[in-house]
Amino acid sequence: MPGGEGKLYIMDRHWYALKVYYNRLQPLIEDCKEAGLEFFAPATVTKSLLFLHSEESETLKFVVSKRGKVWLYTQPGSRQPAVIPDREMDVFRFVVTAGHDGLQLLGDDRPEYHVGERVVVTGGPFKGAEGHIKRIKRDRRLIVSINGVVAVATAYIHPSLLKKVTE
Repeated sequence: MPGGEGKLYIMDRHWYALKVYYNRLQPLIEDCKEAGLEFFAPATVTKSLLFLHSEESETLKFVVSKRGKVWLYTQPGSRQPAVIPDREMDVFRFVVTAGHDGLQLLGDDRPEYHVGERVVVTGGPFKGAEGHIKRIKRDRRLIVSINGVVAVATAYIHPSLLKKVTE
């Protein structure tokens, strides 16, 4: 390959979401480690989700081998695995692993969680996180979501720490 000598290219690695059944997250984490798969398990928020960063064929092989324990999220109206954009996954991982109290799992990502303006947090423990603002129990909270999979709400964020995102 011109200009690519000596470089290892990992082709078609994407993030995929798996719904975990029957509280089997820990054994699945061990299976991922054993198989050498890159994964993210947001266990501090939910024990029913597992994300794999791999090639589609590798993800499908893993899902088939764990039949009855996991379900692969697919594109709406299709049987094609839903690819999670790296940016969505990065922001979700950042917020979930920030170690801040007050995170609330909202469940599946639904349109009602997208009410409000798109913002970025400019300071505090969630600095750099991007999402939508929603009032929950009279508090202004940042909603970070992975489209079609999950949404999570942060603790209260002061308006002075928010900046509107213009697309």
